[in-house]
Amino acid sequence: MHREYLMGNEAMALGALAAGVNVVAGYPGTPSTECLETIAKRSGGRVYAEWSVNEKAGMEVAAGAAFAGARALVTMKQVGLNVAADPLMSLEYLGIKGAMVVLVADDPGPISSQTEQDTRTFAMFSKLPVLDPSTPAEAYKMMQDAFALSERYRTPIFLRPTTRIDHGYEAVDVKDESEYVRTNIEGFVRDPSKWVIFPRLSFKNHALIEERNAALERVFSDYDGNRIIPESGTSCRAGIASGGASFAYLSDVLADGVRPRLLKVGAPFPFPERLAWEFMNGLDDIYVIEELDPVIERALIFTAGRRGVRINIHGKLDGTVKPSGENTPDEVRRLLDTVINGVAPE
Repeated sequence: MHREYLMGNEAMALGALAAGVNVVAGYPGTPSTECLETIAKRSGGRVYAEWSVNEKAGMEVAAGAAFAGARALVTMKQVGLNVAADPLMSLEYLGIKGAMVVLVADDPGPISSQTEQDTRTFAMFSKLPVLDPSTPAEAYKMMQDAFALSERYRTPIFLRPTTRIDHGYEAVDVKDESEYVRTNIEGFVRDPSKWVIFPRLSFKNHALIEERNAALERVFSDYDGNRIIPESGTSCRAGIASGGASFAYLSDVLADGVRPRLLKVGAPFPFPERLAWEFMNGLDDIYVIEELDPVIERALIFTAGRRGVRINIHGKLDGTVKPSGENTPDEVRRLLDTVINGVAPE
């Protein structure tokens, strides 16, 4: 193990190398571009890397490798996921043999994109698990977690950094090459009953997908990327739930010794409902700080409703948090003042 000062995209690239990635394909687009470039530069020629003609082709290259038992990564930005959606939806029903991580960089702002679409919402739509890092160091770890989960559950899995994670820098403890995972690739084994997506197989596998996601809800309730941070120095009966870059801002602006109860959501789908229910216990109000869609907010509302609990949940849906664009440390600071001191936001 050694320490390097890395851009988030570089950290995820080294995380993929540490996880034993064999094949990486993608299409360049800010803010995701440097990840594939770093793998190509740092792999010593041991990893097949290509810029594909488009995101759909990159998705299919990675899927083919995963069908053969390889560990594969495909990279793109959020608008590129639209291009790759067709093979991805069938791929979810087929499953994979090795491991496959789909890195999709979202762009709140937007800073360099045509849309502000949220890959967490696409993950729910496609029934695929998603990890959402808050720092470059966490992105390094989550890349390795994603490969392990993908291989265990035989499914593609999203890793969804945003621009401030992709292009932020942090000193990261990274593995030496001697610590990298080594993969044995069996190769593709012909089996039409598994790899040909006829309706009967889709029906059967849909039920298995729902069972898998129910199991992942339990796994994610114990996952260290999702956690409760107890209150400190305050008796207020309000908590804050957050994820991604917004959680990093929240961590930075918390006053020393004064902290409401926090819920960090680093794996938002399947949503860790058991952990969220534990977080809610004893609270009157929950404030949700996230960027783009109200994914965490809606999940908490659903959890409270299903449990029959009356609790006030504030966020984008009631106008407490702005509906679009990036959050900023100053905005998070004002909301924190509201929670702790009851000061109305400007």
